[in-house]
Amino acid sequence: MDEMAPGALLADDELARTRVRFLTAEPVPPGTVRQTILASWRRSREFRVEADRIDPLYLGGPNPESPLVRGAEPVLHKLGEQFEGQPISLILTDANGVVLTQRTGDADLARHLEHVELVPGFSYGEQSVGTNGIGTALEDGRATTVFGHEHYAEHLENLACAGVPIHHPISGKKIGAVDLTCWYKDAGGLLVALARSTAEQIRQALLRHSDLREMILFQAYLQTCRRWTGIVLAFNDDIVMMNDRARQLLDPADQSLLLAHATEVLADGRRTPATLALSSGLRVRVFCRRVAGQRETDTAGGVLSVKLIEADEPLAVSTPMLPMYLPGVVGSAPLWLRCGHDLDAGHQRGEWVALEGEPGTGKLTLAKGLHQRHHPADRLVTVDAALAPDWAALPREHAEASIRTLVIRHADRLAAPAANALAAVLRELRDRPDAPWVVLTLVPEAETEPALAELLKAFPRTVRVPPLRHHVDDLAELVPLVLSKLGYGGRLTCSAAALHLLMRAEWPGNTAQLHQVLRKVAQRRRAGTIRPGDLPAEFHAVTRRPLNRFESIERDAIVRCLEDADGNKVRAAKLLGISRATIYRKIHEYGIVPPAR
Repeated sequence: MDEMAPGALLADDELARTRVRFLTAEPVPPGTVRQTILASWRRSREFRVEADRIDPLYLGGPNPESPLVRGAEPVLHKLGEQFEGQPISLILTDANGVVLTQRTGDADLARHLEHVELVPGFSYGEQSVGTNGIGTALEDGRATTVFGHEHYAEHLENLACAGVPIHHPISGKKIGAVDLTCWYKDAGGLLVALARSTAEQIRQALLRHSDLREMILFQAYLQTCRRWTGIVLAFNDDIVMMNDRARQLLDPADQSLLLAHATEVLADGRRTPATLALSSGLRVRVFCRRVAGQRETDTAGGVLSVKLIEADEPLAVSTPMLPMYLPGVVGSAPLWLRCGHDLDAGHQRGEWVALEGEPGTGKLTLAKGLHQRHHPADRLVTVDAALAPDWAALPREHAEASIRTLVIRHADRLAAPAANALAAVLRELRDRPDAPWVVLTLVPEAETEPALAELLKAFPRTVRVPPLRHHVDDLAELVPLVLSKLGYGGRLTCSAAALHLLMRAEWPGNTAQLHQVLRKVAQRRRAGTIRPGDLPAEFHAVTRRPLNRFESIERDAIVRCLEDADGNKVRAAKLLGISRATIYRKIHEYGIVPPAR
């Protein structure tokens, strides 16, 4: 382990010179700074942390009833009594480095920690303040000491701190950290040992206080692991557990996709297994079951059993997918690429394809793009089932002018008689030597509708088109394409900051919603660069619940004042006539991203 007691550190002046060399992009001589600290300095620079000032993010007042705070309170209270009158601070944070509680036995140290905002509600993660005992311990996932000039921010150089991550006793998930901070001149070699002991006491206390719901879910998880040799995940609102197979084969994006699917399954009460295409290119069969709580009506969580469909060998399933050119279609995210390749495979085999996806995901665009790729000179016909067309006219129209590709939209809106009539017409077309290639578009879950059963027999392949929220990285390509279609190509571009805000949105209306948003933006700014302030206020916030009319007005006012104040929260608070604490709380409550200063 890469640790040193304060007495073993290099002389303060030499360490200070080394830090300055690093900050001025000069080479750091080997052996002048610990490797863990140097790695953290590099991360801090990548996070663009200010080294000459302290400006931690305020993420809202901590919840005193959270399981971590309740479980740790007896341990911290007992240890705090021993530190009474001593210049040492005992700090508990969440997994993001947000301070939950802070006990300090010395008035001078307490005032200094208040000055550097090492107090409840503020984040001391590395992305916020750079190298420090809390953030670096959470980043490295192990006990960490940071002394004096090893801190990235100069306002912390008179402190010493020892941080240790806290892991959930059941799931093993990193849920927070405990940190001991004192004056650098008073630091002793036992600082990290005491922090380790405190973290373990908190873990044991959490185990004793784990609620019955977590224990029930844990037992269900273990039972599934004994029966199932593949991927197993268990989850509820507070914890996620996964076996080694899941950790080896699933990247974080795949894990998020599976958990999102399972959450929807539990909410809808569905029990049928599903086949999913993950962002890494894996195709999996997912079985999700609800785990009942203490009472049958309660839910302790869910357990997923996941089976790889195409192969079990990691090399076979992780082969990257090559981009495929489709006219009028952009996107290179793995999930989107998989969709295009599956559609192309159906076409190559002469299989009629059902394209399933949420409204606005680009089903028609994909079908048109594939037609243009293979048959640019041939005829494509699009028919909207929602408009109650005369299906019997299709064979006559095909006889008069051969149709190479037929796209039938909104098939999910067909009643049984109309669906059966269309099925009969398609059978007639299928028997012709010059039969067209047919694509059917429908919304998710429509495949299970009895009214469509006869019609779907003609479509042996279903390709699922992912919602935009599952491939938001493609916005970097989609935004220029949409602006070009709106007539602003080359005249209007999107800044990186505005694109970042667009990528944070949920996009319930998918690409169709993106088209509407950019149309409104272009009506106000017809040339130049789209800045964050050009976007509607809702894109400056990630709201966890629906807002009423008053809350929406309040959120929009805060967003606009932050823009007027160039991201300065204190100035924005003055413009609004509210306190600094209130604007911090509101920013957290509405999930607002202030503009970069």
